[in-house]
Amino acid sequence: MRILHTSDWHLGRSFHREGMLTHQAAYVDHLVEVVERERVDLVVVAGDVYDRALPHVDAVRLADEALARLAASPAKVVITSGNHDSAQRLGFSSRLIDAAGVFIRTDAAGAGTPVLLDDRHGTVAVYGIPYLDPDAVREPWGLAARSHEAALTEAMRRVHADRATRDARSVVLAHAFVAGAQPSDSERDISVGGVSLVPTGVFADVDYAALGHLHGRQTLADHVRYSGSPLAYSFSEAGHVKGSWLVELGADGFERADFVEAPVPRRLARIRGTLDDLLHDLTLTEHEDAWVQATLTDAVRPLQAMDRLRSRFPHTLVIGFEPVGDRRAAVPTAAPHGRSDHAIALDFVEAMRGAPATRAEAALLQTAVDACCEDPDVDVLVSEAG
Repeated sequence: MRILHTSDWHLGRSFHREGMLTHQAAYVDHLVEVVERERVDLVVVAGDVYDRALPHVDAVRLADEALARLAASPAKVVITSGNHDSAQRLGFSSRLIDAAGVFIRTDAAGAGTPVLLDDRHGTVAVYGIPYLDPDAVREPWGLAARSHEAALTEAMRRVHADRATRDARSVVLAHAFVAGAQPSDSERDISVGGVSLVPTGVFADVDYAALGHLHGRQTLADHVRYSGSPLAYSFSEAGHVKGSWLVELGADGFERADFVEAPVPRRLARIRGTLDDLLHDLTLTEHEDAWVQATLTDAVRPLQAMDRLRSRFPHTLVIGFEPVGDRRAAVPTAAPHGRSDHAIALDFVEAMRGAPATRAEAALLQTAVDACCEDPDVDVLVSEAG
C-alpha cells in the first residue's frame, strides 16, 4: 500500500498579513498530481485542516474542492482534526462522506475503531486519533493524570485492543507534540500545566504513525514521522523543506518513506546588517524576490527603514532592530512625575533610536501630545512648573 502522509494545511492562514489561500490552492493541485502520478492508495491528513475553529468561507470552499478532487481519485482519504480545527464542524456529515471514500475522524470515542482497507497483502487498519484535549477526555476516559501523555496512551490502548481482534497491519494518525521532535514558532502551544510531550514509545507497536502538529518534517523512528506543514508559516521555518511523506507498506509492515517536496510559492530569507549594507550588498541579490525578515544593526535607527528596504526587497514583511551597543538599558526608568508628556516622548525617541528627535519631529510630537490633551495648555504649564 502506498500512503501519502500530509498534515497542518491551516487553510485560511495568513503570513504576516499576506494572504496564503492562493498558495494553499497550489498545494492542493500538487497533492492531487502526486496522488495520480505515484499511484497513491491512501492519503492521510493528520490534523489542522483549517487554521481556526470557525474558518473563513474561502477556506471552507478550498477544503471542499480538495476533498472532492481526492474523492474522485483512486485513493482513499483519512482525515483527523487538530487543535486548530473545530472537531464538530470538521466532522459534520462524516458518516455520509464515508461513502465517498473520505473518512473524517474527529470523535475521540472512535479512536479504537479503524477504517479498514485492503491491498494485495491483506488488510490495513487505519486508526484516526483526533487531537485530544486532556481536559475533555480525562473524566469520560477515567484518566489518572491530566496530560497529553495520559490521553494519547489511553487512545493507543484502545487501538491495541482492537488490533488484537484482527490480523491487519496498522496505521495511526495522531496530532501531538512527541518527544524528540523540534517545534518552530508557528505552532500553537498545547501544553497543559507546562506539560505537552508524549513519549515516542507510545507508537512502538504500529506499522506507521503519521503525526501532525509540528510544522517541520521530522523522523523520530523509521515508522514514526511528522510530515510538517505544506507551506512555511513563520520565518523560523526559513530552512525547512516542505512536502509530504510517500510511505510504502509491504506484507510485513513499514518498508520505506520518501519525501515528496511541495512547490515553494515564495522563498523566505532572514537578513541582517546595517541598512546601507543590506541595500548595497551584492551577495543578497538572490533574496530580492523573497519574503524578507530584516534585522538592522545601525547604531542609530534609520528613518523610513521599511520603505527604503522595500526599494530593493519589495516583499520585506518584518523589521527588527538590534543596534550596535544595545541602548535598551538607556530607556528612562525613573517616575515621570513633574515632567511633561512631550519631554517623556522625546526621551523615548532618543532611547530607542540612539539619537535625539529632529526639530520637525519634536514639533510633530508636540502636536500629537496637544491633540491627546483636553486642554493643550496643561502640558505647557506642567513643563514650565518642572
